[in-house]
Amino acid sequence: MSVRVLLADDQPLIRTALRMVIADAPGLEVAGEAGTGAEAVRLTRELGPDVVVMDIRMPGMDGIEATRRITEAGGSTRVVVLTTFDDDENVYGALRAGAAGFLVKDMALDDILSAVRVVAAGDALIAPGVTRRLIAAFAARPGPRPNTRPEPRALTGITDREREVLTLIGRGRSNAEIAAELFISPATVKAHVTRLLVKLAARDRVQLVIIAYETGLVP
Repeated sequence: MSVRVLLADDQPLIRTALRMVIADAPGLEVAGEAGTGAEAVRLTRELGPDVVVMDIRMPGMDGIEATRRITEAGGSTRVVVLTTFDDDENVYGALRAGAAGFLVKDMALDDILSAVRVVAAGDALIAPGVTRRLIAAFAARPGPRPNTRPEPRALTGITDREREVLTLIGRGRSNAEIAAELFISPATVKAHVTRLLVKLAARDRVQLVIIAYETGLVP
C-alpha cells in the first residue's frame, strides 16, 4: 500500500514541486495539500494521511502548533517538518511538539522522499545539519559543570545498560552501531530502546535524543 502524504506549506511552488516528485515516487501518493497550519490539522483529521510534511512558518497557526495538535490527537499520522531552518528554537519546539522528523528544504529531493518513508515506517529522522545545530544549541546553554551535574530525576528506574544505550542514542548512533560498541546483538538493542520509550514516556527516538541532552547524559 502507498504511503499517503499531506503537504502543508504556504508556498504553492514548494507544494507543487513536492507533489510532482511524490507522484513519480513508488510507494508514495499525495493525499492532500494545506496552505495553513489550521488547514493541515483539519485535513489530517478528515483524510488520515500517514505522514504530514509540515512547514513551520505559515500564516495564522504555525507548523509547530499544528504539529502539536496533530500528535496530541492520538492518531497514527506522523509529522515531518520541512523548513528553511532559520531559527534554532523553532527546531526544538517542533521536536517537542511531536515531530518525528526534521528536514531542511535544501536537501536533495531523494533524501526527503527517503525520510518520508523512514518516518512512515515508524522510525525518526533528523537531517545531519539540524542535528549539529541542535547539539551546538544545547552546548551553548548555561548549566552546571559536568563534574557537579546532579543525577537526572527523569532517568531513575532505568538500568545501567539502558543508560548506556540512551547515551549512544543521544550521540546519534544507529542500532547496529550501538550493538557493535556494546558487544550485544541488534535485537537486544531494539529491546532496550523499546523499554526506554516506555519507561521515559517518549514518543519516539527523537524524544530519546532530546532526553539524553536535557538530562546531561550527552554533554
